[in-house]
Amino acid sequence: MDEIKEFGASRQGNIHCLTIVGQIEGHQVLPDDAKSTKYEHVLPLIAAIEESPEIQGLLILLNTMGGDVEAGLAIAELIAGMKKPNVSLVLGGGHSIGVPLAVAAQRSMIAPSAAMTIHPVRLNGVVIGVPQTYHYFSRIQERIVRFVTDHSSIDREEYLRLMTNTDELANDVGSVIYGEEAVGKGLIDQIGTLADALAYLHGQIEGRDGRDPADA
Repeated sequence: MDEIKEFGASRQGNIHCLTIVGQIEGHQVLPDDAKSTKYEHVLPLIAAIEESPEIQGLLILLNTMGGDVEAGLAIAELIAGMKKPNVSLVLGGGHSIGVPLAVAAQRSMIAPSAAMTIHPVRLNGVVIGVPQTYHYFSRIQERIVRFVTDHSSIDREEYLRLMTNTDELANDVGSVIYGEEAVGKGLIDQIGTLADALAYLHGQIEGRDGRDPADA
């Protein structure tokens, strides 16, 4: 219970469950009353899961509003670099930087009622109005676009269209898509439930166990 409270993670049998919820906290500490996922907790935890001989699969439960871009991408890159079977399940919402986190897994699933918000990169605070600033924003955005399109089946032009849509959000640029739509566009692999995610993991684990060690 202490592990769940502190790190949003638990292990039952050979499967480790990692929750990514609230706001992804980066280099700036969020207020105490904000639900957050701290990247300095998650990064070493993922590395430990990959190395642990007792853990054979990772279940990632996502319900996040987004947050720090670099922290989110760091977590996503670690997940994408895992060899152990892993699956993501979007519940409630996988917004903003939650999109790369969802598609980073070997198999991505989304609940029918869950939503995902796709929008351009934002920055809070003082912005220096020079060309270098806009170039910097463009490069950050390209990192996200490339990661998402490399780890999903969505077409790059379609993703950019959703990101720059001006007809849907009242006070912003971007799009909100829901379960079936996310799957139809190739962003997420399938509609799924907890049972589906666990069935995928167990199938992958059994497949790994049945292979010739030389092929592992």
